Amino acid sequence: MNSAALSNPREITIRGIFLGILITLVFTAAQVYLGLKVGLTFATSIPAAVISMALLSAFKNATIQENNIVQTIASAAGTLASVIFVLPGLLMVGWWAHVPFWPTFGACAIGGVLGVMYTVPLRRALVSQSTLPYPEGVAAAEVLKVGTATREGAKEGKAGLQAVLLGAIASAVMALGAAAKVMAAELTFYFRTGAAGATGIGAAGSLALIGAGHLMGITVGIAMLVGLVIAWGMLVPLLTSLAPAAAGVGAEAHALAIWSKEVRMIGAGVIGVAAIITLAGLAKPIIGGLKSAMDTARRAKLDGAVIDRTEQDIPIFMVGLVTLLAMVPAGWLLASFLQGGPLAELALPLVAVGVGYILVAGIFAAAVCGYMAGLIGSSNSPVSGIAILTILGAALTVGMVGRSVMGPEVAHALIAYALFVTTVVLAVAVIGNDNLQDLKTGQLVNATPWKQQVALLIGVFAGSCVVPPVLELLNHANGFVGAPNLDSISDQPLAAPQAQLISTLAKGVIGGKLEWDLLGYGALIGLGLVLINFLLKKSSNDKYSLPPLGVGLAIYLPSAVITPVVLGAVLGYYFEKSVGNSPAGETAKRLAVLIMSGFIVGESLFNVALAGLIVVSGEGEPLAIATSLTEAHTMLISLVVAVFVVTGLYRWAGKRGKEVAA
Repeated sequence: MNSAALSNPREITIRGIFLGILITLVFTAAQVYLGLKVGLTFATSIPAAVISMALLSAFKNATIQENNIVQTIASAAGTLASVIFVLPGLLMVGWWAHVPFWPTFGACAIGGVLGVMYTVPLRRALVSQSTLPYPEGVAAAEVLKVGTATREGAKEGKAGLQAVLLGAIASAVMALGAAAKVMAAELTFYFRTGAAGATGIGAAGSLALIGAGHLMGITVGIAMLVGLVIAWGMLVPLLTSLAPAAAGVGAEAHALAIWSKEVRMIGAGVIGVAAIITLAGLAKPIIGGLKSAMDTARRAKLDGAVIDRTEQDIPIFMVGLVTLLAMVPAGWLLASFLQGGPLAELALPLVAVGVGYILVAGIFAAAVCGYMAGLIGSSNSPVSGIAILTILGAALTVGMVGRSVMGPEVAHALIAYALFVTTVVLAVAVIGNDNLQDLKTGQLVNATPWKQQVALLIGVFAGSCVVPPVLELLNHANGFVGAPNLDSISDQPLAAPQAQLISTLAKGVIGGKLEWDLLGYGALIGLGLVLINFLLKKSSNDKYSLPPLGVGLAIYLPSAVITPVVLGAVLGYYFEKSVGNSPAGETAKRLAVLIMSGFIVGESLFNVALAGLIVVSGEGEPLAIATSLTEAHTMLISLVVAVFVVTGLYRWAGKRGKEVAA
């Protein structure tokens, strides 16, 4: 390769943009479904990089930087889809009956653009001049390096595409079995404890959740296991014994009722305090990072130095201009949301407060999420904690403005407005969460930062086009727990657990009925967990940790969701340990990651397609087959198939890794 090619490699191309948008559309649809079902999303950078390498390998002039642009565009899918942690709340509170395209698109696009702009000044401080590990960014860079630089890499790229397809097919088939009612969608066991108590455990028959656990890793898996023990081994038995069930109420109904009404709020308290303490600890490095970035820019300007291609960001004056210009459509979007409603007379102060909140809270959220992405990875970044703090701040702020005319209709409108403002801020946060991770990948493959930042903007707009129709499709097909669901076809609404929590907090703050005592108990547990985590990290020289946010999520989310995630983390740990000393170990690990990503993509896309079939057919369970199988039979079938598939594909990864490395 000549020096000109090295100094100015092929990066942004028409084919790369087209491929990146195509992958973004697919992964965004998958992410929306997964987030609504279980409250978790996954990082799409690595599977997008593998797919890109496999397809662009047909072109001899494809470069590692071009592949990097593709994964940068597609990574917007894994982040922007996280706005569904808030948006369904507008359906749950009855403000929307359907998901309107333009307000939803606007909230995603404006928030996404601001997320990119806010993190541009942080790149030098938190990426190029930082020792933060950026686990997913480094992993994506390694995949790109291996996949585009050598003959063996080409072999691994093809094997990686096979891994994604095998995982996707396997998970889609299992999801088909559940939809056909020949396999159980969930394995559960509930029982009495003592004279009046009850508890139990559940596990969704979901390969997607096992894949999510593998990708999250053993540290988060152990934290979630601790959360399971606290929730279902301690709190549920204790609280059910203190509130005995009425006559005829079984152990399962009793345990689930107490968990949903009380234990979940305790979990929210754990998440909230853990997030606050985590954010407080980030103040010093964030301030230092901003100071370093400004000092670097000042020196370059005064000395007249030519900035190397790999250090060129979008110009800072352009960042400021775009940020200010974005406030105009943001204000128009908020004003349109209030138009014709009970808050119309307060539109001016509410829009001013909303725009100011988006501007200030967005900067804070993007910086914190960006730092946390570098520390523990974008998949594990405390987006849930950010969303909780954001809705509390938004509800308190707009509640103060509307207090003078407070009434039932006004309170309802204020709740909806707070949720909408939070949606925009969350879009800022999650794109900031992803942007720095992508820029770390770019740094390691000698990419041009400003081109990556432009690529992410393209991904933001592509993802913003997908979120509204997919969300409305699922709303019409399934609906959401807690929403009126007047036009929903299926009688099995999606849980949308994060949106439930956010809308509950908004109603509680504005209505003055928030269960502060339960949140307080959770806060005390959270403080204890923060202390334990501190002592554990100090005594082990940072080798071991117990992330309090992971524990809090496991208390808050259903056990059916958490159990397979924990199982996936444990299985992934032992698989990586078993191949760790092999010469082909790293290849086998990468293939396993891609299989697990395939698990998530296959199941999620199948269920999006199933939602479309439900809408077209008008039947709630269009694929159900009448059989004589009992619930126990379908649970056993699910268990056997899951064991066979997971162990078989892990063995395939180990064997195929040896073939690729040979």
